[in-house]
Amino acid sequence: MDKILEGLVSSSHPLPLKRLIVRKVVESAEHWLDAAQCEAMFELTTRLMLEGQDPFQRQVGHQVLEAYARYHRPEFEAFFNKTFVLGLLQQGYHSLDRQDVAILDYIHNGLKLIMSCPSVLELFSLLQVEVLRMVCERPEPQLCARLCDLLSDFVQCVPKGKLSITFCQQLVRTIGHFQCVSTQEKELREYVSQVTKVSNLLQNIWKAEPATLLPSLQEVFASISSTDASFEPSVALASLVQHIPLQMITVLIRSLTTDPNVKDASMTQALCRMIDWLSWPLAQHVDTWVIALLKGLAAVQKFTILIDVTLLKIELVFNRLWFPLVRPGALAVLSHMLLSFQHSPEAFHLIVPHVVNLVHSFKSNGLPSSTVQLTELIHCMMYHYSGFPDLYEPILEAIKDFPKPSEEKIKLILNQSAWTSQSNSLASCLSRLSGKSETGKTGLINLGNTCYMNSVIQALFMATDFRRQVLSLNLNGCNSLMKKLQHLFAFLAHTQREAYAPRIFFEASRPPWFTPRSQQDCSEYLRFLLDRLHEEEKILKVQSSHKPSESLGCIEPSFQDVASKAAVLTETPYTSDGEKTLIEKMFGGKLRTHICCLNCRSTSQKVEAFTDLSLAFCPSPSMENLSFQDHAASPGPQDDALMQANVPGPSEEPGVCNPAAASFVCDPAVSERMVDSPPDEFCCAENTSVSNESSNIFVNKDVPQKPGGETTPSVTDLLNYFLAPEILTGDNQYYCENCASLQNAEKTMQITEEPEYLILTLLRFSYDQKYHVRRKILDNVSLPLVLELPVKRTTSFSPLSESWSIDVDFADLSENLAKKLKSSGTEEACCPTLVPYLLSSVVVHSGISSESGHYYSYARNITGTESSYQMCHQSDTLALAPSHSHALARDSPSAVTEQDLETTEMSKEWFLFNDSRVTFTSFQSVQKITSRFPKDTAYVLLYKKQSSTNGLGGNKSASGLWVNGDPPLQKELMDAITKDNKLYLQEQELNARARALQATSASCSFRPNGFDDNDPPGSCGPTGGGGGGGFNTVSRLVF
Repeated sequence: MDKILEGLVSSSHPLPLKRLIVRKVVESAEHWLDAAQCEAMFELTTRLMLEGQDPFQRQVGHQVLEAYARYHRPEFEAFFNKTFVLGLLQQGYHSLDRQDVAILDYIHNGLKLIMSCPSVLELFSLLQVEVLRMVCERPEPQLCARLCDLLSDFVQCVPKGKLSITFCQQLVRTIGHFQCVSTQEKELREYVSQVTKVSNLLQNIWKAEPATLLPSLQEVFASISSTDASFEPSVALASLVQHIPLQMITVLIRSLTTDPNVKDASMTQALCRMIDWLSWPLAQHVDTWVIALLKGLAAVQKFTILIDVTLLKIELVFNRLWFPLVRPGALAVLSHMLLSFQHSPEAFHLIVPHVVNLVHSFKSNGLPSSTVQLTELIHCMMYHYSGFPDLYEPILEAIKDFPKPSEEKIKLILNQSAWTSQSNSLASCLSRLSGKSETGKTGLINLGNTCYMNSVIQALFMATDFRRQVLSLNLNGCNSLMKKLQHLFAFLAHTQREAYAPRIFFEASRPPWFTPRSQQDCSEYLRFLLDRLHEEEKILKVQSSHKPSESLGCIEPSFQDVASKAAVLTETPYTSDGEKTLIEKMFGGKLRTHICCLNCRSTSQKVEAFTDLSLAFCPSPSMENLSFQDHAASPGPQDDALMQANVPGPSEEPGVCNPAAASFVCDPAVSERMVDSPPDEFCCAENTSVSNESSNIFVNKDVPQKPGGETTPSVTDLLNYFLAPEILTGDNQYYCENCASLQNAEKTMQITEEPEYLILTLLRFSYDQKYHVRRKILDNVSLPLVLELPVKRTTSFSPLSESWSIDVDFADLSENLAKKLKSSGTEEACCPTLVPYLLSSVVVHSGISSESGHYYSYARNITGTESSYQMCHQSDTLALAPSHSHALARDSPSAVTEQDLETTEMSKEWFLFNDSRVTFTSFQSVQKITSRFPKDTAYVLLYKKQSSTNGLGGNKSASGLWVNGDPPLQKELMDAITKDNKLYLQEQELNARARALQATSASCSFRPNGFDDNDPPGSCGPTGGGGGGGFNTVSRLVF
């Protein structure tokens, strides 16, 4: 029969005839044959299967062999023996190489035919060894796929025990050597199918023998982390990722990132190659593992690797977005890489030129979901790296039709994605990462009792319009104080550091009379700072007008320059908006003092500029009849920060307080202090004392009562008291030029021009002459969210003595204020207006003395374009009555319920700035701070005027140039920030490596932030507030 079959397949008969005869041969297989005939038939069919010249011959061989083996199984078992199979695997078959896939197919079919025979067990044992040898020879994808088919059908052939681990490792290495040189779709699909078969086999082995999984993954990492330039592992390894249980991510990433044997170069290679895996079309979870590894490296602060890999691979990841099969994973990885790379715009700018084309492609192909995700990512990056309008304008035009995420959402996304915000899953004995807090805000490092500066700077920084104006100034090449402030603001906005050390700005802005490393008055510092900035800008304007060819502000005016040029500058004061300095535009207001002689009714007035109002406390009823004697002449209302260098010492300060009283009471005449007066440690009298006629002072006696009968004044009350009319009598009589003698007079003050930012200082510090100590008024003051400031704008008047505070005549300091006022005839017509203000920030002093304690601040972002009456239901109760009316405001903001406060905050974020630490807080915390911690009291308040426009040229954000609301930074600033951010990441990485070396012996105790909620915000430790803050009774200096 074998001769007939052999002649038939090689004959030239028609194919249908051949098929008919073959069918007859197959049917004859059930007839008896002797062993020799069976062996001859098996040899013929084997040769046809392995060496057949065409598919017909191979098909005939397969059909006939299967039929005869079924009916003559013992004979086939004797033929298909261990020696025969071993020879096929090791030597091949005649001219057929041993690695030909036909041999594996033949063995696969043979195993199926003798599966029920006892001899198959010997073959299984043989194949367990041979398949391992074959895998070690790195078979091609096709042969490896056929081998995996065989092993999937006959799992008995898979190596067992230790050999199974070796087999899996070698199979991983084999996958790493796979390559597909073809670019044809058919060949590519076949290649992917072959790789999938191999990875599926590994998955089955991992499930059956879990001990093989970890060694296999170690082999994967060894392959992709290889730095051998002659070997590039195949992207086909990506097919294994989908079979790794996601539950193992944490353990595996932790093991990889903390293994001291893994060098940076190897980790960099591994991460780059994992990112390359995004190109593998059918792999699932590759993006999950890539992002997990990126986060793991950030958690152990290996920032150098992250920077190198991001810059190297960001464009490749972006290009993967063009391919639908891999787009979702690529978009996820791209988002994480860009959002976490926050120290420099370099990575984002690498893909910026390609964004527009991709967006247009998405739009034309109808891919709304992908487009929305991409545009949200782009908005976040342009927000974070504003200042490149030439790059961003085409992108803004391309994505204008898609929704833009809110600023709050953008900030949240950026804050959660930063490298320094990645949680460290290592043992708790490792130090906590020193990245930015969850607020996204940057703290200021205390340089040694510099909390007075830090609290003020943070309040100014959170004054949004002022910050934007400072950042928008073109100060390249100059070394002015404003330049240093711009530098500080830029770093607060963009640094990656948790806290920034403002050493340069501190040295430049510290008043000369401030002793280094000692506690100072933050109000005095704030006044000095604003004066310096104002005078410096005036000097630079004068210089630029005389030397137009020179760059504005290329030198830093010294303190002596400011004083020496003051007289010249004030001869030509700037009055128009275009001539005003930035400080005048933002903080400058005007106050008119009007005195009417009660004898002849003649009047005189003076208009002065101010940057802050110092508010004295209303005298309590029990103290009204106390008299105070004048012990020293105090500076008048025109005193500026320059004169504070000669502040009288304690022995010269007027005594105005009774230590036995429930609260420290200041002389009512202190309310006459307008701006730029001496340091607020001294609540001083102005050459006067309170006589029994003090009841004639028109102050509001209807102040709110606490349940125990104690008064709780509000800022409204203090401001009403400041503006209330006063009768000048006794030693404080007014010298009337018309009467040519001292006369009783009525003095009133009116605000004629309101500032953009209203600064209010509460006069809490006074000198007790009896005990020769400085005292602090610890009275709680209710802080309204909305304040309505009475402004009497005059239609026209001559700026009689209007000038900035620096033009004060030093020789006139001891004169009575009334003697400086010149008669100006009748008062001009005025239009009383209530100007609404919103509370922007509060500087709190914690302690019992101005010489010790601690400062911190509460603040929130408010712009001038917000609705004036978003808190309208409080407007009536918080309004200030015009100063000429005796019926002042009756209602106190303290009467507003907590529910109202929650409603009115309108999800505004309040922040607590406490030197290096910044946390979220609420307005309720601000209101309750003194009731919870009696020695923590509000001291300096910033209110933002509400109007329909900013009044400063508008906000460019509408045009898309100020993407995040802040102006673009100068290139010099951006480069400095980028350089420092990279340096910071390197510092963090070095620190992390040092900690890792000591981790085994380190102690596992640390005090997390926020350990004790009972500590006041101003505390310097767990036992109480610094300098007497909270309930600590020990008065000590800060830090």
